[in-house]
Amino acid sequence: MYNDVKLEKGLYNLSGKSFTTALEELDPSSAYCGTPMEKLDAFERQLKRFNIRIAGSDCDRVEKFFSSTETAVLFPEFVTRCIRKGFDETVLSSICAVKTISESSQYLGCVLDDSAEYKTSEEASVLPTATVKESPTTTILSKYGRLINASYEAVRQQRLDVFGVMLRSIGVKLAVSVVKKAVSVLETGAESISVSALTYDALAQLYGSFECFNMNTVIASPESASKIAAMEQLADTPICADGKMVLPFGSELVKTSALESNTIIGIDRNFALEFITSSNLVMETDKLIDRQLDQITVSITCGFRKITSDAVKVLKVTA
Repeated sequence: MYNDVKLEKGLYNLSGKSFTTALEELDPSSAYCGTPMEKLDAFERQLKRFNIRIAGSDCDRVEKFFSSTETAVLFPEFVTRCIRKGFDETVLSSICAVKTISESSQYLGCVLDDSAEYKTSEEASVLPTATVKESPTTTILSKYGRLINASYEAVRQQRLDVFGVMLRSIGVKLAVSVVKKAVSVLETGAESISVSALTYDALAQLYGSFECFNMNTVIASPESASKIAAMEQLADTPICADGKMVLPFGSELVKTSALESNTIIGIDRNFALEFITSSNLVMETDKLIDRQLDQITVSITCGFRKITSDAVKVLKVTA
């Protein structure tokens, strides 16, 4: 049971396993089906065990994690989850078709050569061929990171929910730098349409340029997104509680500062982009456990590869 789990630093250093994965092996969530804790994962059960409240009106302060040697072991996972939550709340989830874990910083995928026309074939004739082959180019993964400098004395009295929001904001900004690479990969080599002004007709033209695939996502800069939202044809289009807008032809409008204001990218997010990473977010766990919060780094090594070129179209505004 979760009350009997021995928490120690070594749980962060098991090969091929995250801290939560290691905890789940010691305290499987399947054992709690039908109980009040069935919706909690192994880490959340440890928070409950030590009565560490990370949200709400009676939220604890950072120093609560350091009330014992065992609770201190939980702190790096709290920090990682907060940053990861901010990272995952960005547009990456709306533009990537698949996530691939690579064991090295260089990734060699495969490509599909499917240029032959799809048509009826005569009996006994050779069918048109689609060929899957090794990619001629390697995707090089890059490291994106941030140095966090926050002494324990400066943060120990800080409420965990407030501190968590600060960490989430780091995750958001880290993801924005990653998204810049994603949109660059999408734009490079994509079929482009040039227009003199950003109008609803131009968006409709972009939508109509998709043949086999659907333009279910439109990526735009904040400036362009505001112009789109202000279009007369979108006056009755509701904006969801999470700030997302779905255009009349069914495309989700995704806003990101990673894109230039004269460029709009339309994609079928189910086929366009592969997100490749050699690791999840990496933290210096030993320093966090020992309350040596100065010079803590968080980083992720990742890259992107376009999967299907026909699932990406670009609109260029020349004026």
